[in-house]
Amino acid sequence: MASSQPLKIGVLFSQSGIVSTIEQSQLQGTLFAIEEINAAGGVLGRELCPVHYDPESSPGKYRVLAERLIVKDKVNALFGGYKSSTRKAMQPVVEKWNKLLFYPTLYEGFECSSNIIYTGAAPNQNSVQLAEFAMSNYGQRVYMVGSDYVYPHESNRIMTDLVYQHPNGEKLAERYVPLNATHEDFKDIIAEIKQLQPDFIFSTVVGNSTTALYQSYGDAGLDPKQMPIASLTTLEAEIAEMGAQYGEGHISSAPYFQSLNTPANQNCLQRIKARFGSDTVISAGWEAAYFQVHLYANAVRQAGSESIDLLMPCLLQQEFEALQGRVRIDPSNQHCYLHPRIGIANSDGQFTILSQSETAVKPDPYLVTHTFEYFDNNIFHRESL
Repeated sequence: MASSQPLKIGVLFSQSGIVSTIEQSQLQGTLFAIEEINAAGGVLGRELCPVHYDPESSPGKYRVLAERLIVKDKVNALFGGYKSSTRKAMQPVVEKWNKLLFYPTLYEGFECSSNIIYTGAAPNQNSVQLAEFAMSNYGQRVYMVGSDYVYPHESNRIMTDLVYQHPNGEKLAERYVPLNATHEDFKDIIAEIKQLQPDFIFSTVVGNSTTALYQSYGDAGLDPKQMPIASLTTLEAEIAEMGAQYGEGHISSAPYFQSLNTPANQNCLQRIKARFGSDTVISAGWEAAYFQVHLYANAVRQAGSESIDLLMPCLLQQEFEALQGRVRIDPSNQHCYLHPRIGIANSDGQFTILSQSETAVKPDPYLVTHTFEYFDNNIFHRESL
């Protein structure tokens, strides 16, 4: 690559709208990685230059802006998206123009596009672990509540399957709220939870509505020690938004928690807080957005080109020492080997890690092996509650 011109990449994370809290965090992770790469000399002597637009949490705007980035701004790789509906809006665009989308968010699985690199957790890397932990520690009766779009519906379908693997597993109810749900939208749901008394609540509520759910739960006097909310989508950024007092005692599953006590994580946290401020909060979405930029940059260096035809063979071989541990792309499905963990939110707004994988877990987006027995004591290390 002889050019000395900046290497442009497209960045689509919302700074407004219903998922702005988490996407601003993912944007920060993306920009932090770009700063690290440029400070180290860029990519083959070229500065990595983000071209960022605000899709305002609208799937339609993601689609339009993805095309604009490719056609007008001449980028070959896009980084962005939180909701599955936004990924699905961008997917036909990158496939049409044969470009790449790096998607840094957990999702419902059952997808594999040759033009997408999936760096968030697949269901076998978070749903299975959360179901096993919650049902082993709290009980088999679950109440499900989610935002009304594709990811929650599909995640609840998977969780239902996992619940009924237990002889005494029972789904008491499955309820949905609008994406912009307020406290009022949860009023009847909280009343029903009080009536049914499930062992735990499985939440796939996303975005800013998460605050309304957890605050409604706390204000109703419900006790997470007896009946916690178990979630894949409530992490440090959401806890900071709602207040630690509302998050404390609830459980989540993710490959990364900010509290991870490793030298690599602690060293990076020091740099992050020096750059963005001591109150900066990062979570799994931040971490995936961060390491996927490094995967891309390393692949371009190896390929000597950003052209997808030359880049892909190198990209699919990439590994990186991420904050969660070493990750790598599985060339068979373009998802990543990740390190599943279970955390319980504490009074500091962080997560105390209760369980974690001893090794990186191979991504299985189609849930070919999604039984509890697969995650035996040789793979998963557990602490008592």
